[in-house]
Amino acid sequence: MLPDFFFEDFVPGEVKTFGSHTVTEEEIVAFAREFDPQPMHLDAAAGAASILGGLAASGWHTCAIMMRLICDSFLLRTASMGSPGITENSWLAPVRPGDTLTLRRTVIEARTSKSRPEMGLVTFRFELVRPDKAAVINQVAIVMIERRNPGARLA
Repeated sequence: MLPDFFFEDFVPGEVKTFGSHTVTEEEIVAFAREFDPQPMHLDAAAGAASILGGLAASGWHTCAIMMRLICDSFLLRTASMGSPGITENSWLAPVRPGDTLTLRRTVIEARTSKSRPEMGLVTFRFELVRPDKAAVINQVAIVMIERRNPGARLA
């Protein structure tokens, strides 16, 4: 099956929102037990006594939710060739049980690879936002994406 999206489909300045996920107390605690067993992610009383002021999802849990929304919204239908990495990751606000988070994707930059003409590099800003549009996480990532027509000249 051919991908729906190639490098040329990602235009700098474009902002789109995708999907949503409502976080539950059960998933916060389950993720924390498995991957980040700090007290503020495991217990409401410990969370209330912490700087977070209540039970809150691990930042890594928030990253995992974001990755799921990225995959479901476009990445699994993109001619992705992987990623050389994340250049920025900021946790901006606690994620609480009942929070509904939506993915906001901004294309920051799109450039062709000088050494691999079949590939472009797209820099994205990914944010998870609450219904009031306040971001709880901000991440900048570069994704290598196959070009639809590697022989074509780009401006």
